[in-house]
Amino acid sequence: MQIRYARKFKKQYTRAPEKIKKAFKSRRNLFLKNPHTSILNNHRLKGTLKGYRSINITGDWRALYSQPKQSIVIFEALGIHSQLYR
Repeated sequence: MQIRYARKFKKQYTRAPEKIKKAFKSRRNLFLKNPHTSILNNHRLKGTLKGYRSINITGDWRALYSQPKQSIVIFEALGIHSQLYR
């Protein structure tokens, strides 16, 4: 599986606290091994975010991604729940 990062994600990641950056790297590694492991709570989004999926990074932090092809995942956004799901 090939991982890519959208410009928006890179900007949000750069501004995130160091603790969140470390947590994301850990969850990304879990994601690469098994994208549907229960700790990630990987799920489809609805409404205006239809076509995206979300994984849990920490209690309130999420990473949104799209998967245009079976072998490509693009992380699109990183933030707290209330920022991402307005």
